[in-house]
Amino acid sequence: MRPDPTPSKKNQEKQVNTDTEPLKGTFTSVLLLGAFIVVCWVAVFALFLNRA
Repeated sequence: MRPDPTPSKKNQEKQVNTDTEPLKGTFTSVLLLGAFIVVCWVAVFALFLNRA
């Protein structure tokens, strides 16, 4: 017989816990990058309004 390709529930729970930890840092990085883009856009728009 071939071994079961699906991991046991214990392994799945460990994978879920370890997989979500790096995603917290990724989410924070994406938020910071988005905030930086918005700040840059607002600054350029303010320059545009001041020169008009």
